[in-house]
Amino acid sequence: MLRVDDVTDRVGSIGFECRECSACCRRVAEDSNLVIVSPAEVRVIMAATGMAWDEVAEPYPDFIDAGNGGEYTLAWCIRRTADACIFLRNGRCSIYANRPWICRTYPFMLDGDDLLVSECPGIGVPLFPGAARDLAAELCRRQAAEAAEEAGVRAVYRRVRVPPGERVVIDSEGVKVIYG
Repeated sequence: MLRVDDVTDRVGSIGFECRECSACCRRVAEDSNLVIVSPAEVRVIMAATGMAWDEVAEPYPDFIDAGNGGEYTLAWCIRRTADACIFLRNGRCSIYANRPWICRTYPFMLDGDDLLVSECPGIGVPLFPGAARDLAAELCRRQAAEAAEEAGVRAVYRRVRVPPGERVVIDSEGVKVIYG
């Protein structure tokens, strides 16, 4: 795991300021606005909005054949309309205070020791040191949360079987059958 100071230096050297263009929330290419979320993140959004699980999240779209007529996927995503995240309203995030890690740290992501940067109009704008440190701390917390979720998924995956003929999501909480 990277130290916050190391990430602060990297983020600060790149620079970023959100232009509030909402391009990251819109579908500009297949799965361009696919926001993967953990069960914990879905529950935070549910609590904030009063929405049900299946109103907030949908299965990650790539399913794997389980060999028994069933299929599984290993993640959840925020629901989308044909062109945008369901929480994008009038060009603004309606769950901003409770938005997922991916949204809070966009356009940055930590992949091991690498800092990945997505295309975004806000890249290159100088960051104040405090803002760079806050973003770096969020990135490090996101990386830790994602690692914990992945470990949880692996643990569940090792001990469960996909029910024959069913489509399911295997996440850190267990196996959830997809109806409909």
